Amino acid sequence: MHSFEKSGIGFEVLARDGAARLGRLTTAHGVIDTPAFMPVGTAATVKAMTPEAVATTGARIVLGNTYHLMLRPGAERIAALGGLHRFMNWPHAILTDSGGFQVMSLALLRTITEEGVAFRSHLDGSRHLLTPERSIEIQHLLGADITMALDECTPFPATREAVEASMELSMRWAERSRAAFVERPGHGIFGIVQGGVHPDLRQRSAAHLTAIGFDGYAIGGLAIGEGQATTFAMVEATAPSLPEDRPRYLMGVGKPADLVGAVSRGIDTFDCVLPTRSGRTGQAFTRNGVLNLRNARHADDPAPLDPYCRCPPCTGFSRAYLHHLVKSGEILASMLLTAHNLTYYADLMAAMRAAIAHGKLADFAAAPWAEAA
Repeated sequence: MHSFEKSGIGFEVLARDGAARLGRLTTAHGVIDTPAFMPVGTAATVKAMTPEAVATTGARIVLGNTYHLMLRPGAERIAALGGLHRFMNWPHAILTDSGGFQVMSLALLRTITEEGVAFRSHLDGSRHLLTPERSIEIQHLLGADITMALDECTPFPATREAVEASMELSMRWAERSRAAFVERPGHGIFGIVQGGVHPDLRQRSAAHLTAIGFDGYAIGGLAIGEGQATTFAMVEATAPSLPEDRPRYLMGVGKPADLVGAVSRGIDTFDCVLPTRSGRTGQAFTRNGVLNLRNARHADDPAPLDPYCRCPPCTGFSRAYLHHLVKSGEILASMLLTAHNLTYYADLMAAMRAAIAHGKLADFAAAPWAEAA
């Protein structure tokens, strides 16, 4: 049995290296060593992966999506079938996003009011109202270990006035989300910092969320076109304003270099579709850069994707075979490349955890994988 703080989930900072933190996040469905990368399982599945294969990469937490699951198959249906963990046969932790981002990007004819977001489903045009209370209720029905507050995803670019109004709405929704959350052991709720590319708005948002009091804090509304330098600047402006004893989550990030830079600025957890989406489009992340398996130069190459990688695709298959699978449109190509990419990301995070523990993250950031190579 895990012992949980009053907050519902446990978080402990074990070591520091500059702003970077080595931590341990304890949930109802297990412990996550941080910094950690969370594979995206939008529709109750990490695309092209079995749950066992996801766990083999080292991942101990995945994302589910409130918007997609509320529309299909339905939160009440999943609850009746025993909750999301049982539904998708994933025994480890699950974080569910609030649905706000997908409503903004996918839904038809959406209308934002103080109450929430009225929208039509992109699947069948049916009408729905997603309020902070309903978002939290859906995530409760799913059984998420970590629930996210509903926020408005501010578009980029936008005027400062529009960003400020959007951030203030998100803060009011955060209060309602926190009030709707049902406390139980091993489960927690995160607030989401907004404020666009304005450091003072970010800091105001962080202060407001901290005053409400959440189990963890996410930085949202970045990695949407503002560029890496601006993303890092916003993290630097925000992270010091967040409680030291709570986990920090940078949403939707990112490329390997983004992860290293954000960890060195105090971020603990990440999610991004990049490793899984890239796996389905013939791209592989390696310690020597990104490979495009569609390229003819791989057709006769007997070498593995990455000679230092422990994943089954690297220990069992050649670049030539993977090239053949990709060119043939075989499903196995997506499966093997996704498994490799998620292993690469998991190993990158493990290497950063080891570097922080030894006070050598700056060296690692200057030349990732130097020791492995």
